[in-house]
Amino acid sequence: MNERQDIQIHAETAVRASDTERERIAKLVSEAAGEGRLSIEEADDRLERIYTTRFRHELAEFVADLPASHPQAPRPARGLDRFPARLRVHAAVAVVLSVVLVLRWVAMDVPFFWPAGPMFVLWGSFLLHARFVRAGGVPPWGHVRRRRAPARTPALQETS
Repeated sequence: MNERQDIQIHAETAVRASDTERERIAKLVSEAAGEGRLSIEEADDRLERIYTTRFRHELAEFVADLPASHPQAPRPARGLDRFPARLRVHAAVAVVLSVVLVLRWVAMDVPFFWPAGPMFVLWGSFLLHARFVRAGGVPPWGHVRRRRAPARTPALQETS
């Protein structure tokens, strides 16, 4: 192989590193130092060299001796945590008011179950709220028209 072909092959494999790639590697080195895998001096030395590195393939040597980090996948929410807080509050209010209504009915000695009407409204509003939240904040009847902000007019400049 002649020298010209060797330079051309090296130029094809030598891709310049971006600032984002350097930051990613620097973050891995910083995390390794925080975990105690690297001493502070070694981490500082590596960080200085990372920021002066020109090519991508040179960045790999700074993390080659470190374990591969596998970010943990977020665990699915369990129980009531899978519902938004505003929906949990709405359900809690509906439960408390339903209990109060039923206790009031028991204390009144009325032959018919009159709390059915208010409880229907309470739980109906909860179901509509849940449907609204599930739809991503769009009400079931369609998109909400948003008021447009008034157009800003350029301020009149005083002439001197």
